[in-house]
Amino acid sequence: MSKEAAHHHTQAAEHHEHAARHHREAAKHHEEGNHLAAAHHGHLANGHHVHAVEHAEHAAKHHIEAHGDR
Repeated sequence: MSKEAAHHHTQAAEHHEHAARHHREAAKHHEEGNHLAAAHHGHLANGHHVHAVEHAEHAAKHHIEAHGDR
């Protein structure tokens, strides 16, 4: 695996972890009745998800460039 692909996999994982933390915070705030804070954390979670997907796509691109479409 290329260093760039490894970097993108690592970044994707970190963004997934951040998204999970924000989803947990959103759930906690919903349980406490603080729906505005829950929405905020849900929005942050979604942003991290988007970045995770972008990094995963870049990693896939590097795999294809290195190994063809197999």
